Amino acid sequence: MLEMVAVLARNEAIQLDSEKLADLYRQLGDNAAEDVVCRAMEELALRLAHTEKLYRGQDRQEMRRSARLIIAIAEQVGMDLLSRVAGDVTVCIDQRDEAALAAVLSRLVRIGERSLTEVWDLRDLSI
Repeated sequence: MLEMVAVLARNEAIQLDSEKLADLYRQLGDNAAEDVVCRAMEELALRLAHTEKLYRGQDRQEMRRSARLIIAIAEQVGMDLLSRVAGDVTVCIDQRDEAALAAVLSRLVRIGERSLTEVWDLRDLSI
């Protein structure tokens, strides 16, 4: 008996609101905006790792808080897709859907890493 296995591509387009980043730079000036963006990116990287750790430790309440912080930070710097996926993590936690949570958390980490890279690339292009 031959079984077919489907392999799903996990390469979705990152959605950044470059206008939100440009507004941030206009409002704060280059140096202050650069500082805000760098701190936000550092905090996002830490939050993503911390959220994964909380998942492995099965601390869903703290994991939910961590995901909510990701939403707030991501919205501040125009990472719309990352914000939405972090919101999906909170929904999975609220619904106690462990299978969906595992999948959505993996997506959150993938999107998070790619979003951070995308923002670095935008900064290199002098928003």
